Amino acid sequence: VASAARRPSATVLGNTAGLAVLVAVVALGLGSVVEESLAVFTAVKLAGAAYMVYLGIKMLRDRHELARMLDAAVVPRGMRTMLREGFLVGVTNPKALILLTAVLPQFVDPKQGHVQLQIAILGLISLVLGMCTDGSWALLAGTARLWIARSPRRLELLGGAGGLILIGLGVRLAITGRKD
Repeated sequence: VASAARRPSATVLGNTAGLAVLVAVVALGLGSVVEESLAVFTAVKLAGAAYMVYLGIKMLRDRHELARMLDAAVVPRGMRTMLREGFLVGVTNPKALILLTAVLPQFVDPKQGHVQLQIAILGLISLVLGMCTDGSWALLAGTARLWIARSPRRLELLGGAGGLILIGLGVRLAITGRKD
């Protein structure tokens, strides 16, 4: 199970690293720029949406090759790719940036000083909790991978469905507006 969870865990680590960049952006006060600027928000949103659509198309295109990709010889390169893709999804997540910008400051006490430090600590707590829950899902996914990998047909169906879901989520993200 440990080796089966490596690739999903790499995605979790990459995503957490991307979200850590967003926490730093919010802690430095730049999150409010994204919150206040429709142009910046739209640019971040569309970048995230485009990347999700790209991943979905790639997943659909490669669904027939999933069995070969599960080969142990491919894993080291795949881990770097999973880290990179997880990072890009995390760092281009406009909803996470807005959520961090809207939620974290509510728990900050300006009278205590060091507002940026308080936001950074709260953000780090959020990252640790997210990594624990996402890591649990990665372990579950790694276990499920062993069952799914036994059938090329299951792999193709999963790859196709996952690709369509990513494309749909990316399109939805691109067309939805801000809730003000």
